[in-house]
Amino acid sequence: MTDTEFLERLSETIASRRHADPAGSYVAGLFAKGHDTILKKVAEESAETLMAAKDGVKLHLTREVADLWFHSLVLLAWHGLSSNDVLAELQRREGVSGIAEKASRK
Repeated sequence: MTDTEFLERLSETIASRRHADPAGSYVAGLFAKGHDTILKKVAEESAETLMAAKDGVKLHLTREVADLWFHSLVLLAWHGLSSNDVLAELQRREGVSGIAEKASRK
């Protein structure tokens, strides 16, 4: 399985849990609690990722980035998006200067 296939499968699993029983699914619980709870989890995981990077322990950083990616995928699913949407945007930007890409958003 490629990395892209794994991300797609994970995105599909997250989306499928949207209407599952919150008692049996962490993701369903996040969806049941709503958008603000999901946003808070992404913010929390972002802060933890920054702290892990500052600590410089590679395993800790890897685990925190995994948490951040996971909760970002939950946020995308809340909005009806998936990892494929993000990958398509990254592909669109490939070979484009970061300065030029940022300027094009204005």
